Amino acid sequence: MYLDITELREFYGSPLGRTAQLLIRARLLEAWPSLDGGLTVGLGYAGPLLRGLDAGNAPPLLMMPAEQGVGRWPRGRPNRAALVDDTGLPLPDACVDRLVVCHALEHADDSRRLVRELWRVLAPEGRLLVVVPHRGSPWSFSDRTPFGQGRPYSVRQISRLLGDGMLEPLGWLGALHAPPAEGRLGIRLLRWAEAPGARLWPGFAGVLLVEARKVVEARIGGRRARPALAYARA
Repeated sequence: MYLDITELREFYGSPLGRTAQLLIRARLLEAWPSLDGGLTVGLGYAGPLLRGLDAGNAPPLLMMPAEQGVGRWPRGRPNRAALVDDTGLPLPDACVDRLVVCHALEHADDSRRLVRELWRVLAPEGRLLVVVPHRGSPWSFSDRTPFGQGRPYSVRQISRLLGDGMLEPLGWLGALHAPPAEGRLGIRLLRWAEAPGARLWPGFAGVLLVEARKVVEARIGGRRARPALAYARA
């Protein structure tokens, strides 16, 4: 079951939520510093992450599942957000070059069907970046944040889910390397721990950002080749 947009707005409007948003977006920009044109789409509550992306002359589209709700996005500009069925996106086949999924996959009633829909709309060699709660992290146990709701994943689990849907994992990054603590001290700790945590204890990240590409099936020596995860290892 999806979180309602009002709950998500309330969290991301709080000091903890604003800090989490900045840290996650920084990691996304590390993976995708530029979108190099083409069509970019966000699925779920991805607006805060899309805002920092350089999409050139093709502004991103935002699609939010019906159970989640939708609001006008982006602020102060013509609306580019729509309410959708997450397993029947109103997009033609193979039209999306970059796809950012946030607060969607962990809440989907049928995650495998959703992944197949993501594969359908991605262009050949199109790229996907999915943001999910990290299984076993303090964030996944705290129901005070959206990352404590829905189904958390380990790196192995999310990689298997994407791979089974013909989306080949290319690498992963972690964000939120300190527990979700309210108050000025907790937020300072979260900010302070991010850089050393990414280097020294990546397995404790509260959120995983996993990049994958659409696969046009190819086999070498009878087996499909799979690259190693490139960014970090848990």
